[in-house]
Amino acid sequence: MNLRSIDLNLLVALDALLSERHVTKASDKVGLSQPAMSNALSRLRGMFSDELLVRTATGMTPTPRALELVDPLRQLLRQVERVLESDAGFDPEATRRTFTMRMSDILACLLLPKLMAQSRNAPSIGYNVLHLPPAQTIDALERDEVDLAISMGLDHSNAIRSKELLRDRMVCIMRKSHPVARSKTISFEDFIAQEHMKVSMSPTDLRFVDDVLGEIGRERKIVLNVPHWLVVPHVLKKTNLIAVMPGQLAAVLMDADLKMFDVPFESAPFSWLMYWHRRYDQSNANRWLRNQVQAVCESFN
Repeated sequence: MNLRSIDLNLLVALDALLSERHVTKASDKVGLSQPAMSNALSRLRGMFSDELLVRTATGMTPTPRALELVDPLRQLLRQVERVLESDAGFDPEATRRTFTMRMSDILACLLLPKLMAQSRNAPSIGYNVLHLPPAQTIDALERDEVDLAISMGLDHSNAIRSKELLRDRMVCIMRKSHPVARSKTISFEDFIAQEHMKVSMSPTDLRFVDDVLGEIGRERKIVLNVPHWLVVPHVLKKTNLIAVMPGQLAAVLMDADLKMFDVPFESAPFSWLMYWHRRYDQSNANRWLRNQVQAVCESFN
């Protein structure tokens, strides 16, 4: 394929089509008319000698070739944006820029409301938030797919920088009418005797609860395992299950129907950190982003 014959705007259109899987929605996303997007899809099919998107009863479905293109295409477009942007002239009040950040639903719940309120003076700045597993998070930083990651305890090379943002600890929560919620503290035996709800994707549950209990030969009775934190309080309010979660999140989610206790065993405090690639140590744009996130986290201390 002759690179001189490629129209980069077609790749932007392809990214929108693969993301939206709908011609009209893709055209709205990139500011093209619907006929222009349909024409772009036709040209892309010819360029790749593949249908790319096929109409089905449930909408447009990407072909195997299209699915292969998703990640490398986004990485390519991101690199092109970096080439065209002038970091030296970065002005958050005027620069049109979308930052990609990795954070879990815990951190999104904690940080995004304050981050968006704080960013009112940067009206042209946008954020794209991803939730990636730890290993994929490091890979995404290495491949320049995310600008900043917020997580904890990530194993990484010297190419990745990190900085502590927020101290936290594990707490136990349950509904206020729970039989063991009448006292001011919960005993270890009462804790172990209860039925528990666990968040399976969270390293905090494993590292700061189950591993600690395992060291003393005990374990929780897990009757409900879910992948996300934000469902936890809704389940607890309707059941006699209890859950352990980071205290910063519990403080945000607490209401009149829930009660919070310190966990009745030794559980070390921990920290949330931000991670970025060292290629952006001196980047004005990335430094601005890190400062924004740090300012938000300082408001919790």
